[in-house]
Amino acid sequence: MASVSLRKLDKSYGALRIVKGIDLEIADGEFVVFVGPSGCGKSTTLRMVAGLETISGGEIRIGDRVVNALPPRERDIAMVFQDYALYPHKTVRENLGFSLKVRGTNIADSNRRIDEAAEILGISHLLDRRPGQLSGGQRQRVAMGRAIVRRPQVFLFDEPLSNLDAKLRGQVRTEIKRLHQQIGTTIIYVTHDQVEAMTLADRIVILRGGDIEQVGTPDEVYNRPNSVFVGGFVGSPAMNFAKAAIKGDRLVFADGNQLPCAAVRSGQGTLDEGREVIVGIRPEHFTPVAVSDVQLAVKVQVVEPLGSDTLVHFQLGGDVLTARMPPDVRTQAGEEIRIGVNPSRIHLFDAATQRAIA
Repeated sequence: MASVSLRKLDKSYGALRIVKGIDLEIADGEFVVFVGPSGCGKSTTLRMVAGLETISGGEIRIGDRVVNALPPRERDIAMVFQDYALYPHKTVRENLGFSLKVRGTNIADSNRRIDEAAEILGISHLLDRRPGQLSGGQRQRVAMGRAIVRRPQVFLFDEPLSNLDAKLRGQVRTEIKRLHQQIGTTIIYVTHDQVEAMTLADRIVILRGGDIEQVGTPDEVYNRPNSVFVGGFVGSPAMNFAKAAIKGDRLVFADGNQLPCAAVRSGQGTLDEGREVIVGIRPEHFTPVAVSDVQLAVKVQVVEPLGSDTLVHFQLGGDVLTARMPPDVRTQAGEEIRIGVNPSRIHLFDAATQRAIA
């Protein structure tokens, strides 16, 4: 196992700068997930760590070695791709052991490593099959097993679940979590799926336009987003946003609705009279009216019953928001209702910069 250090890491293609001097320290044995929209630089960063992309500037350190100039095979990493990259004419056992054979590992040691990896991943009964005889989930486990047998210092995962259906994604995600708990190797994992990021990561690195927007535990990025972008990217349904103005100790919306502003009451931040802000509220922090004394008068636009709960979409000022309500809530489109709000869970962002107000 090894730590990974990225210092002023930069990548450009001609005049196009893809990764913009990012700094990141990943601890030995940590599971770090890079997440962000397409084109944010997450896969490019991973490929630079792997040695599959040259860097334009900065430094990559794995353990105590600067690896900028080292080819992939000398970095002591193993990478799992989204397309499995298995040899179709070889058995599972042969696929697992191929890298060991190339490295000249003796047969007894190779078989022991293969059997150990197969046991960890629950594929021992598949060792004599070929990839064409396996399901997508089984093939992905073989791809992970091929990485495990190498015993690298760092595992790199590049969107490994994107080719699987929703049910299989959940199953293999659990396998990856369990794998990390068993072997404890440092993992850097790239995904565009924030659910994967939240469920797998020790820390999440949220990238935007080649820059790091926020780094934190799943709890930190979910409950204390430092920007509108992070609040809206993490969570499903996403955080709601509505424009408001500070008036005394109240947040006043364009339609006249008001909410108490805890930041004003506690003296936090710089909330001058009339300051324009963006109010962020997660769907689950709305409540049935009987639960809260803090209420909004709103008009329902769409109702989505999901069985376990009900999503109610409504208009607040000029913005459309979503509330996650209990399944027994009965309302319909066009109805004017009152909805409760948990005031302690309101987030405030500056309207101009879209950064969180401390």
